[in-house]
Amino acid sequence: MSSRFLMITPADGQEVLRCLSAPARLSMLELLHSRGSLNVNEIADTLGLPQSTTSTHLNMLEAAGLIRTEVQKARKGSQKICHPIHDEIVLSFANAARRADKAIEVAMPVGLYSGFEVSAPCGLCSSDGIIGFLDNPDTFLSPDRMKAGLLWFTTGHVDYQFPNNARLLGEEIQELEVILELSSEVPGTSDNWPSDITLSINDTKIAAWTSPGDFGDRRGKYTPDWWKLRGSQYGVLKDFRVGAKGTFVDGVQVSDVGLGDLALFEHRSIRLRIEVEEKAEHPGGINIFGRGFGNYDQDIVLRLTT
Repeated sequence: MSSRFLMITPADGQEVLRCLSAPARLSMLELLHSRGSLNVNEIADTLGLPQSTTSTHLNMLEAAGLIRTEVQKARKGSQKICHPIHDEIVLSFANAARRADKAIEVAMPVGLYSGFEVSAPCGLCSSDGIIGFLDNPDTFLSPDRMKAGLLWFTTGHVDYQFPNNARLLGEEIQELEVILELSSEVPGTSDNWPSDITLSINDTKIAAWTSPGDFGDRRGKYTPDWWKLRGSQYGVLKDFRVGAKGTFVDGVQVSDVGLGDLALFEHRSIRLRIEVEEKAEHPGGINIFGRGFGNYDQDIVLRLTT
């Protein structure tokens, strides 16, 4: 089984590093990895800590994206179950300076797609409210889609067209990276609702990632208050990278598709397709979170390292 990596740099990993600086929180991560998912009481009892202290530490781990939690029914009321997310955390110094100096980055709003074909349930919303009509694919034609901070559909795809600024500058591309926040889509929410989400660049499939679920156990960090709590709240921030020797998702190689397969210098644009195929093993829908929604206040980012 492939390890789940989290790669951070001194610039983007400060919250994670602060969280790891406390021995108690490190002990909690070690415990979850050695014993699997546990509830708050089990963690507190095992480590000999007060429940209130344990809850505070777990909230910080969750805010830093190091664990995820879900609320389950118990004999008396409910209980919070904690799950580890990453098997390894890598602090990279080697690439930080190079990326800062030689990265060409474009952020694309989630509603600024250039084409689509989607099936219901589907919809779009901005930070102010629902756009158009829910579960009507024709709403994806609305000019107000430009304001969207969240879109969702069951099967189908959305296409984005990014400027190929490296080609314009005559720079050789060493690495292409796509960063975005994703989850599955189910009416309501469900932490256990897998969905196979495929990314393609210039009509070439680079990777498929299986989202574990549609998360609604708590409000997303940036999700507006008007958005109902029983709706999708946040996703998982995914990092898709294509280099000379293959494609990596969160640092784990998932395919042999390399930069040479993408014909990057044959086109003035870089075309990104995000898709849930009808014939996928897990056609569990998709939520794409942008600015104003989810846990990461960002658009879809395309980064070219030259």
